[in-house]
Amino acid sequence: MEALKWNTPIQLRNLLNEIVSWKSITLSEGEKQFPIKLHAKLQDIMYFQTYPEQLALHETTLRRKLLTALYKHPEATETIVLLSHFDTVNTEEYGTLEPLATQPEELTKILLEHEEELPAEVWDDLQSNEYLFGRGTMDMKMGLVTHIYLLEKAIAEKWKLNLILLTVPDEEVNSAGMRDAVPALLELKEEYKLDFKLFLNSEPVFRQEPLDPTQYLYTGTIGKILAASLFYGKETHAGEPLSGITSPYISSFMTREMEWNELFQETVLGESTPLPVTLQQTDLRLNYSTQTPYRSSALYNIFVMKRTASEVFELFEKVALKAAEKCNQHYLEICKKQRVEPIGKVRVIRYKELEAYAIKKLGNDFVEEVKADIQFNDEWDEREKSLRITDKLMIQCQELAPAIIILFAPPYYPAVNSTGNELVEYCTDYVLQRAGKKYELPMKRAHFFNGICDLSYVNYDGGHAGWSAFEENTPVWGDSYRIPFEGMQELDAPVINIGPFGHDAHKRTERVHIKNAFEEIPALLEDLLLDLVNTWNK
Repeated sequence: MEALKWNTPIQLRNLLNEIVSWKSITLSEGEKQFPIKLHAKLQDIMYFQTYPEQLALHETTLRRKLLTALYKHPEATETIVLLSHFDTVNTEEYGTLEPLATQPEELTKILLEHEEELPAEVWDDLQSNEYLFGRGTMDMKMGLVTHIYLLEKAIAEKWKLNLILLTVPDEEVNSAGMRDAVPALLELKEEYKLDFKLFLNSEPVFRQEPLDPTQYLYTGTIGKILAASLFYGKETHAGEPLSGITSPYISSFMTREMEWNELFQETVLGESTPLPVTLQQTDLRLNYSTQTPYRSSALYNIFVMKRTASEVFELFEKVALKAAEKCNQHYLEICKKQRVEPIGKVRVIRYKELEAYAIKKLGNDFVEEVKADIQFNDEWDEREKSLRITDKLMIQCQELAPAIIILFAPPYYPAVNSTGNELVEYCTDYVLQRAGKKYELPMKRAHFFNGICDLSYVNYDGGHAGWSAFEENTPVWGDSYRIPFEGMQELDAPVINIGPFGHDAHKRTERVHIKNAFEEIPALLEDLLLDLVNTWNK
C-alpha cells in the first residue's frame, strides 16, 4: 500500500499550514492560483498518476477554476461528493499583523505579545494552546484538508464506494464556482455512471448565539436573497423643495417597513431566520449638487428556509405598497399644510413591468444595449449592475415617477434541508452516537447551517414557478448571473454538513480547535464513510 502523506494529526496540521499560506482572497490573483497548486499536490497521489483524467480543473468566471478529484471503485456506483470552498475573505483587519494572517503557527505565537488587543475569551483560547489562528484555518481550509484525508484514505484502502472531492472559488461573494460546478458534476455522473447519494460539506461550526460552546452538525443550510429597490423621485432645486420629491424621502418609508419586519421571518423545525436588515443605501448621483437627490437605491437582506424567490417577492411587493401608501399620505399632508399642489403619488413597479414598458416605448434593441453597456463596466459588481440597469431604464421613463421599483440582485442562495431523509437521519444518528461514545465529543443537530454555503446549489425542491420571479426581476439574469436550477434538480442528493469547531470566522481572531480539527472530525467522518460502505455492500 502506498505510504499515506496526510494521515496523522501532525501531517494534517502541516497540510493546513501549507494551504492556508496559499493566500486565496476572493477575486484576487491568489484565488486563481490556489486550485492549480492543489492540482499539482494531489498529483503526488499515485492513483491520479494512473488515472490523470480523474483529477481535473474546470473553468469558472473571471479566469478562475474549480477542482474535482474522483476516486472510482470499479464495483461501486454509490457516490459521496465532498464539497468545500478555498477562497477566503480579506485580511486587512489584521493591521500590522497582516503579513502573518496566512501563517498560522507564526501568527498564533506572535498574538501572545498582544494581550491588550484581545478580548478575554480569545486570550483564554490562545493561552490554552488548543487553538490555531489564521485566515482560512476555520473557514474553511480545514474542511478541505479533512476531505483530502478521506480521499487519500479511501484510495489507499480501496473503499468500496466512489468519492468526488470538489473544491470551488467564490463562495464568499457570488458562489460562481459552485454554480459552475453543477454541470461539471453532471458530466462526471454521466461519464462514470455515478449514483450521487450524499453531499458532505465540512464548513466549520458557527455559533447559534454569542459564546455558544456547542459542536453542531447540520442537515440543511439557510437560504438568502437580496431584495432591492430603486427610489425615483422628481428633481428640483433645494430652494424649492416642494416642487419635487426626493428619493431619500421615499426610501425612508420603505426602509422603515423592511428593517426587522417579522413578516419575513420563518420558523421551521424549531429554528428561525434572522430578521431582514438593510445592507446598503446609496444615492446614485456621482457628485454633490444643490439639485435634490431623486435617484437612490437600497439592498435588503432576507433569509429563507422554506419560501421560494417568488413567495418572497410577493411579500416584498406587499411591503413596498404599504410603504408607498404611508409615504403618499404623509406627503399629501405636507402639501396641504404648505398649500402647494402635489406632483403625484408614489407608485410601486416591478422590474419586469419597467422593462416591458421600456421595450414598448424604446424598443428591445435599446434595452439590450443598455444592459450590454452596463455589463461592459468591470468595476461594478452584480448588485451595482442590477441597480444601474434599472436606473438607466427609469431615466428614459421618467413619466413613471415618483416610484419605487422593486427587483432582486445577486446572489440568491436557495435554502436546502434534508431533515427526514432516510440516509441523512441514519448519518445523523450514527455521528451523534459515535461522537459521544468513542470520542466523548458532545454534538447536537441543527437543521439549518446559519452561515450560508454552497450546499444551496446541490439540489432544488420546486418547479419553475418558485424561481420565476427571480428570473424575471433580476436585471443581470442570463447575462452575468444565472443559477442552474434544472441541473440542481438533476443532482438530486441530500446534504449534511460536519466540520471542525472554531470561532470568529471573518474576524482577525479566526481560529480552529486543534484536537477537534486534526483528530476528532477526520476520524469521525472516516468512521461514518466506512459504516456507509458496509451498509451499502451487505
